[in-house]
Amino acid sequence: MRKVWVLDTSTKGTGASVVPLESTLEKPERARELPFKAAKASPRKREKERKPRVPRRFRIVDLMSTETLAEGAEMKATLEVLEDVRSPVDVRIFVWDHEADAWQLLRFSEQRALWEAAHRSGSALVE
Repeated sequence: MRKVWVLDTSTKGTGASVVPLESTLEKPERARELPFKAAKASPRKREKERKPRVPRRFRIVDLMSTETLAEGAEMKATLEVLEDVRSPVDVRIFVWDHEADAWQLLRFSEQRALWEAAHRSGSALVE
């Protein structure tokens, strides 16, 4: 008696194989079950009470003279000071970290972004 063969693509990856048609029609009950138990949905954690956001404070130090150009300045004042800075490599910008209770140096990409924002806003005010 002839058997009818089919391409079985139920395997993972690219490993398709040719199998008898009967084996694809008769699926054992165990194959239908998931090999793992679904995780129970965990109860939502209570959201921590959010503290009111404190405005960021900045300190700007000139590298050549080591003079502090601004300390404890808010964003607007920081941008005004940075308008007079020739290049972002001429200064170091720190931000006050309330949790560490110390000044944290910004990464250079963050310092450059502040410097560019100051020069964008400065040129917009002139026009």
